[in-house]
Amino acid sequence: MINYTVGGEVAEIIKFAICDDEPLMVRRIESCLTRYLEERRITGCSVRSFTGGGALLESGGGFDVIFLDIQMGPPDGMETARLLRRRGEHGRLIFVTVLKECVFDAFEVDACGYLLKPLEDGRFRRTMDRVLRGLEERADLVIRRGTGWESVPLDHIVYCEVLGRKVYLHRQDGTVTDYYERLEDLERRVDGRFFRCHRSYLVNLDYVRGCQAGRVMLPRGEAVPVSRLRERELRQALLRCMKGREL
Repeated sequence: MINYTVGGEVAEIIKFAICDDEPLMVRRIESCLTRYLEERRITGCSVRSFTGGGALLESGGGFDVIFLDIQMGPPDGMETARLLRRRGEHGRLIFVTVLKECVFDAFEVDACGYLLKPLEDGRFRRTMDRVLRGLEERADLVIRRGTGWESVPLDHIVYCEVLGRKVYLHRQDGTVTDYYERLEDLERRVDGRFFRCHRSYLVNLDYVRGCQAGRVMLPRGEAVPVSRLRERELRQALLRCMKGREL
């Protein structure tokens, strides 16, 4: 099953979007998706439907999987996909279309599926199996914000900072997400790419560009402090990280 239990509650982690200007096709995709999720016993999902690319773009995004028709407009499905990628959306794109000739264009927007209308159940299931395997392999941090949950990809986090009772997640796009948690607890939930360089900071070693004068240098010109007692261990961790990348 692809869900997480946090604090005794199930956190929603898979968000689907269906974008097609044909109501019958929207219902067909919804039916295929519902049946697939039931067969695979997958819970913790939400599904939103949109009648055009403009509505999808205005929705705020954050979807994990997007079913997208091409013949819509304007913008059509391919242009909608380009705009989504341009603004940093990383959701899995699955085109659902009658246009066989656009399959190569799908590579330009990093699509992971291309389904022809009318939908075939077998091909739909095989595509979803592949897409969800990719989601399972994705490492995410599930956090509680207010009355809801949010899933943050670990590879989007540059560093984590604690101020008072709040943790601030500084992301690669410059945005910051804050929520309540102790840094000690967060440290246990992230993977080996994160290093506790200071009592108030965890840094993602994949983003470290150097260490000098007691500070870790990061890609956007940011710098976070390193405890004097941890400098040697940090350098060793960076060397291990670099060797891992070479492999």
